[in-house]
Amino acid sequence: MPDSRTPPLENRKNLLAPVLVTFLIVAIAGGIVLYSFSGLGERARAKKLKNPVTATPAALDAARAIYQSRCENCHGANGDGRGPKATELSVAPADFRNARVMGNATDGELYWQITKGARPMPSFESLSEEERWELVTFIRTFAQPAAP
Repeated sequence: MPDSRTPPLENRKNLLAPVLVTFLIVAIAGGIVLYSFSGLGERARAKKLKNPVTATPAALDAARAIYQSRCENCHGANGDGRGPKATELSVAPADFRNARVMGNATDGELYWQITKGARPMPSFESLSEEERWELVTFIRTFAQPAAP
C-alpha cells in the first residue's frame, strides 16, 4: 500500500517543470544583479573609449607632473612597478614597460583603471577627465614596441 505522505509519481513530475523554471528565473535575475553591481558592464563599456588626448609635449609634461606626484611611489620613476612603496603593497604595481601587457590593454581600460582604482591602487576620480587621459598617454610612453 502506498504511503499517503508521498505524492504520487505523476504529481512529482508535474512539479518539476515549474520548479526548474522558477530556479532559472531566480538564477538569471541574480546574475543580472551581480553583473550590474560588479562594474563589469561599466568596465566593458570603458574598454571601447577612445583617448581624446594627443601625445603633445604639453600634454606629456602635464601628465609627467601628475605621475611623479601620484603614481611614481608605487609604479617607479621609469614605470617598472618598483617604486619605493611597491614592496609594502599586497599586489605588485603594474610594469608599464611590458609592451605585451600594455599592448593588450586599450586606452579606455587604462582610463577606467586610473579612474576607479583597484586594490591596492586608489581611485583617481579627483583628477579631471583630461588629466586622467593625459596619464594614459604618458603611461604608454614607458612601453617599448615588442620585438618582431
